[in-house]
Amino acid sequence: MPKLQDEIIKHTGVSEVVKVQSVQTLWSGYGEIKRYFLRGGKYSSIIVKDIRWPDKINHPRGWNTELSHRRKLKSYQVEKNWYQNFSLLTNDSCKVPRIFQAMEEEGRVLLIMEDLDQSGYNIRLEPESVILDDAKNSLSWLAHFHAVFMGKDPQGLWSMGTYWHLATRPDEWKKMGNVLLKNAARDIDRHLSNAQFQTLVHGDAKLANFCFSEKGDIAAVDFQYVGKGCGMKDVAYFISSCFSEEECGKYEEELITHYFEQLKTSLSKEFDFELIKKEWAELYKYAWADFYRFLDGWSPEHWKMHDYSKRLAEQAIKELAK
Repeated sequence: MPKLQDEIIKHTGVSEVVKVQSVQTLWSGYGEIKRYFLRGGKYSSIIVKDIRWPDKINHPRGWNTELSHRRKLKSYQVEKNWYQNFSLLTNDSCKVPRIFQAMEEEGRVLLIMEDLDQSGYNIRLEPESVILDDAKNSLSWLAHFHAVFMGKDPQGLWSMGTYWHLATRPDEWKKMGNVLLKNAARDIDRHLSNAQFQTLVHGDAKLANFCFSEKGDIAAVDFQYVGKGCGMKDVAYFISSCFSEEECGKYEEELITHYFEQLKTSLSKEFDFELIKKEWAELYKYAWADFYRFLDGWSPEHWKMHDYSKRLAEQAIKELAK
């Protein structure tokens, strides 16, 4: 693999790399995100996602299995493919970091990307600080993203997106305590997977993966689990990431209505918006139940295991039994 600093200089047009700053380590010790400060060109800094296969897996919740390791390796290959082959199809309404270069060698992947902080997307929000407008702006991003990729072939990505997809989580399914939900898990997954209208879902569209600007513009990061899916998977998961049980129920209708309004404005005329809305609105409860199923096996004490989640899951199960 060529020397990293030489590649940075070559692909950004700067004259030198001044210093390096650690931003954060990657989940379970799979590498690190670093900021490289530059001089003598258009960019004052860039981000490098330096992914390395660890000698020892250290999952924070104890899921240290070979299956988990293989899933993680594939996720980084998917992210590399996403940036190389799909990211340029996005627009300012679903902004993602520009990719300058992606490199790979045995046991390592390097992604040289735009520094969103430098580009003005330097605000990160915590759930306790989110207001309704922040959530609506994020759902607007998702709506535009889903519109851009409606019906697209997920070649090189996950055949079904989201990090909690049932087919990739057999260990968590085995550990489920909710027997009714466990027994319905495959039918819930089938209901979502067989939807007529499929797009590309972000797959990990939590609040922490959205970057905000002072003007209210939004960009998103972390495309390890992007793949085909019903857009409601992203919508339900995002809402779950920033609102309490009470707020989920209080804002549900307003947030979903806003999402569909944005989808309508951005969707290509080749698609029948009303048909998509009708199908996907009915799948919201299934998308929520699908994620709730994962949590039940992965972390049954998780704060998202609340009565709102339980109620939607029960509605999906009851509907399947008809």
